[in-house]
Amino acid sequence: MSADSPESREYSSLTAVTIDLLYDGMEVEEDIYDFTAATMIVGRGAALTYDLIEKIRTLNKYREVIYVTGKTYRSLIEKSPPPMPYVREELEENTGYASTKDETHGMLDEVSRSQAVEQGKTHTISSNLSSQLEVLCPSTVMALINALAPVDEYLQRHCINVSLLNGLFGRWLGLPKSEIDKLVLMGLVHDCGKALIPPHILNAPRKLTLTEFEVVKMHAVFSYELLYKFPEPVRLASRLHHEKICGAGYPDRLSRDSIPLEARITAVSDIYDAMVSQRAYKKANSPFHTMAMLEGLKGKDLDARLVNVFNQRMPFELLNKLVMMSDGSVGVVRAFDPKDIEFPIIEVDGRALKSGANWRCVSMYSM
Repeated sequence: MSADSPESREYSSLTAVTIDLLYDGMEVEEDIYDFTAATMIVGRGAALTYDLIEKIRTLNKYREVIYVTGKTYRSLIEKSPPPMPYVREELEENTGYASTKDETHGMLDEVSRSQAVEQGKTHTISSNLSSQLEVLCPSTVMALINALAPVDEYLQRHCINVSLLNGLFGRWLGLPKSEIDKLVLMGLVHDCGKALIPPHILNAPRKLTLTEFEVVKMHAVFSYELLYKFPEPVRLASRLHHEKICGAGYPDRLSRDSIPLEARITAVSDIYDAMVSQRAYKKANSPFHTMAMLEGLKGKDLDARLVNVFNQRMPFELLNKLVMMSDGSVGVVRAFDPKDIEFPIIEVDGRALKSGANWRCVSMYSM
């Protein structure tokens, strides 16, 4: 085949991609067979799905590269241009998050003064959060939750974020609106007992002593007691969201189905937000690293089914969002591999690259 033949020009427009870089929607430009060369897995011109990619990985794992159209990455980028970076303060103001944050701060201040949770104000805040979930798209909700925020606003933000995450969880599970609204309320008040923990312990910029940690662990019991005017399921979600599937949690060392579903949901939401948030004693983790950490907690600390639901749905809310990379560059999330959720495909300067341990997402990007 000569260098300028039609065949050579056709194949020069193709790109060889390793199996680990295949993603949903990519168009293949060759017939792909299993390792016996007897059964076709996918034909030329077909668009890949996650199921087909998994079949290729399973049935022809020894194959080094797959040929795709050379413009595949470029067309993906052209169809979805990089978004403008958002300004956190503007986003919070425009979505109503800022005013809800102020109201939640006032609620927690009242708790520390009166040692009670005022039902009327709390239900008003919860209702507002449910309304926000009705009008905001999930990706906007996640932008609010994943934003790097001031450390001194942690508790009120955490209560709001867990409330919003619980609401999204209810949607993903297909629950009726009444149950979703209840989950939103549970998330809002789940950590109200922390308002009774001495600030010098709660906000200590260091690892807590064993004695201090025992004090902090009491917040689950305090929350339950503070919510004495609320329905028992709401109280139990607050008391039991630190219980573990294996029975090693606190305060009651319950396990598996003896932990109410609402508490198991709140546990996933609580851990996710704690990990993506910046604290006085730690930096924020990226959403992708956090999801990988949740995978490691399945079946031991967290309900495996709920983690599966969370990690199947959450990545779609991060597609086409700006991220800060470990080398200081800013990229756009273009695709992800469900089998390697920590390291998505990132577009930087017009090139789509697989992230990894040496070049990873460190945070969502905002100005």
